[in-house]
Amino acid sequence: MADLKPEIMPVVMSGGSGTRLWPASRSHCPKQFLPLVNDTSMIQDTLQRLDGLDGLSAPLVICNEAHRFLVAEQLRQIDQPHNGILLEPVGRNTAPAVALAALHALSEGSDPLLLVLAADHVIRDKLAFHVAIGKAAQAAEKGALVTFGIVPTQAETGYGYIRAGEQTGVAEGGLGESLPVEAFVEKPDFETAQRYVDSGDYFWNSGMFLFRASRYIEELQRFEPAIVAACQNALQSEHPDLDFIRLDDEAFKACPDNSIDYAVMEKTEFAVMVPLDAGWSDVGSWSALWDIAEKDAAGNVTKGDVLIADVEGSYLSSSERLIGAVGVKDLVVIETADAILVASKDRVQDVKTVVNQLKAAKRSEATDQALVYRPWGSYQSVDTGDRFQVKHIQVKPGQQLSLQKHHHRAEHWIVVNGTARVTCGDKTFLISENHSTYIPIGEVHRLENPGKIPLDLIEVQTGSYLGEDDIERLDDIYGR
Repeated sequence: MADLKPEIMPVVMSGGSGTRLWPASRSHCPKQFLPLVNDTSMIQDTLQRLDGLDGLSAPLVICNEAHRFLVAEQLRQIDQPHNGILLEPVGRNTAPAVALAALHALSEGSDPLLLVLAADHVIRDKLAFHVAIGKAAQAAEKGALVTFGIVPTQAETGYGYIRAGEQTGVAEGGLGESLPVEAFVEKPDFETAQRYVDSGDYFWNSGMFLFRASRYIEELQRFEPAIVAACQNALQSEHPDLDFIRLDDEAFKACPDNSIDYAVMEKTEFAVMVPLDAGWSDVGSWSALWDIAEKDAAGNVTKGDVLIADVEGSYLSSSERLIGAVGVKDLVVIETADAILVASKDRVQDVKTVVNQLKAAKRSEATDQALVYRPWGSYQSVDTGDRFQVKHIQVKPGQQLSLQKHHHRAEHWIVVNGTARVTCGDKTFLISENHSTYIPIGEVHRLENPGKIPLDLIEVQTGSYLGEDDIERLDDIYGR
């Protein structure tokens, strides 16, 4: 394994929405938080594949406000120490996000090499990945801005490409086993992509980078000084909040929207590329998941409760109910608790059109799974009808919901496991298993779990309006 002498701080960007993997991925819980490839989520995989590298500091994670508790919980699940979870008030693309990370590190008195990673990539060959990072570190130590170019396995129209020059060597005083970047190329049509692959001079653009924090800021200042200025202004009022690093919202909203490629890498003369052949995929669609998954003799991938007969080349995934398929070919069928997708495998890039229709209709299936995570635990809708809704609520030990009230609904709580501490009006009392209580419309209330095991209860809501926005929070330990 390569010896990584300089300090390297992983910067994990976790801002994607993953709409092409609907209905599993939704805007409030996108693909990086889902176990799509194995039993752990993609952001957990991203961090765990760094295990064994020398010279690494704890990672810094960048995410948006809505995902902050998901990130914190998933890091906690794998006992992952971190340098903070930096919250972007609004999305401004990758160039400002990484500028925030670099400026934050520099303000802490260090100037590490930043290993910039997306939270939702698959990399099969961990050792090859580590070796490539070692090579990139050699170049970055000499002032280069390094990107990782994926050795292409086929003509692919869904990726941008990097055209590389001839290799430079350490013996000639160059930048190690890296290649000079001659050009970044936009996503091509199929014929052009095939020519790129046949030439051997082009690599897929992975969107992963390695460079020293100060060098990135220097180059960004040369080409996009407005981004640096806006990020500096946003960081002036930086303050910790639990696991999170909060910025000045208005200052960051003034920041230009731009990617690292456009803002820096396409303009700087210090860009180099390290080839990476490690089973990489950005898992941008259901067909991409089919590509990397283990298949049966007929080319099918099945997950969950699935029965098939005379089926070929298909991806079928069940989370709740049985899927039966007969005599079909090249289909994608995804079943979740509240939605089912059926698509031709060669049309899965168009799943976002369904998501757009859901958003236009303001339907919750565009944003939330049936199982919704909150900082205190989770809830899942069990049944919904005219003027009623039934939920299963689970509260983690020692956690509590906000002190709140509802203007349009009453709630009935039945404890099925654990013990609940309930505040209702001016009274606070305990409820044990198989007991219940009633929260009238407009009454101030709070639910807590004072025990050491998860609290499970059934909530029955009744009223004229049952939307999640009918919550007036009076006190909340999570700052919502």
